[in-house]
Amino acid sequence: MMRAMNDRIIAACDGASKGNPGKAAWGWVAADAHGSPERWAAGPLGTATNNVAELTALEELLKATDPSVPLEVRMDSQYAMKAVTTWLPGWKRNGWKTSAGKPVANQELVVAIDTLLAGRDVTFVHVAAHQVGGDALNALADQAATDVAASQEAASSELGSPWPQPDPSRAAAPKAKSKGGARTGTRKSGTGSGGTGRAITAKFPGRCACGRPYAAGEKITKNGSSWGHPECREAVTAG
Repeated sequence: MMRAMNDRIIAACDGASKGNPGKAAWGWVAADAHGSPERWAAGPLGTATNNVAELTALEELLKATDPSVPLEVRMDSQYAMKAVTTWLPGWKRNGWKTSAGKPVANQELVVAIDTLLAGRDVTFVHVAAHQVGGDALNALADQAATDVAASQEAASSELGSPWPQPDPSRAAAPKAKSKGGARTGTRKSGTGSGGTGRAITAKFPGRCACGRPYAAGEKITKNGSSWGHPECREAVTAG
């Protein structure tokens, strides 16, 4: 268990899946109250989806940090962030079913994270992925997960592994910032509406980027370059 000598821990976590599903891994980086990186870890997941990797990264970060110290978590996954701040209360009320009456994906991970968050002071901050001049901690966590997804061998500062070096070729030009700045969330307040994607009725069956299929007749929205479940619309695919 990592303990902090300061008033809070600033951290980032990320997951990677090469193929979604494909070779996957999780990664996190923890810093001091001033944002200077102190420790990191990443672990292999074998074959898994990006959403599983993102949720596992958050679970591993929570397990590795002192629950008595306030924690700021920076993430580029809207799916993982909303799952534990916005959607979770409704899933519980609905008997772990989505608003469409479908079983909640990755329920075991979400329940584990919910347990780890109980009684903790945790603030979630959404950051843009793979941006030039973007969040440095998120870039480190992303690279740690990406490297271990490829090697499928655990790595960390405690194991004496070299610090991950973000690949600048993966970064895109920074996007214009909204007037509201970065989105933040807590277990109580959530993360906001998450966009205005219009749902349509699928004419044919298909598969969402989260790895789960959808049937003809189900409601779907545009998820990046493909179509998928409305609740997964803002999920970010690593790599």
